[in-house]
Amino acid sequence: MEEFRWTRLTDDEVDAFLGDGGTGTISFATDAGDPPFTLPVSYGYDEASGSLYFRLAFPPGTGKDDVVENPLSFVVHDRTGDGWQSVVAAGELEELSDLPYESSAVQAMWAVSIPKVDIFDVPPGDITFRYFRLVPDELSGRKAVGDEFDD
Repeated sequence: MEEFRWTRLTDDEVDAFLGDGGTGTISFATDAGDPPFTLPVSYGYDEASGSLYFRLAFPPGTGKDDVVENPLSFVVHDRTGDGWQSVVAAGELEELSDLPYESSAVQAMWAVSIPKVDIFDVPPGDITFRYFRLVPDELSGRKAVGDEFDD
C-alpha cells in the first residue's frame, strides 16, 4: 500500500477550484449522538468576498427547517487532471431571503452562478426555496501529491 500524500491548496487554488459555482455536500450539526443532517446541494461562490451562496429547497417534512440555523460544514471535491482536490468550509448560514434587493449580500448572490436542480416527484411551484450565504469561519483545501491516485 502506497503512502497517501496531499498538500494544502493556496487561496488562489481554492478560488479556482470553487469557480463561480457547482455542487457539493452540506452537513448540519445535530444533537449529540445523532448523525449530521447531510445532503447534496448546489452553490455559487463569490471570489471577492470568499462567500458561498445556496438556494435551498424546503419540501414539507424534510426536517431541514430544524437544522438550517445549526453550524455546518460544506465540502466540494473532484478528480481533476492533476488528481483529486477538495475544499471544506465551516460556519453558519445567513438567510438572505428577507434582505432588501439593494443589500450588498443579495447583489453578490445574483452575481454568482448557483446551478438549479430538480426536486423529484414534486412540482417546483409546490416547493419553498430560501436563499443563504455562508461567510466561512474556516475555508481550506487539499490536493493529491504525486501520481499514486492516477487511473
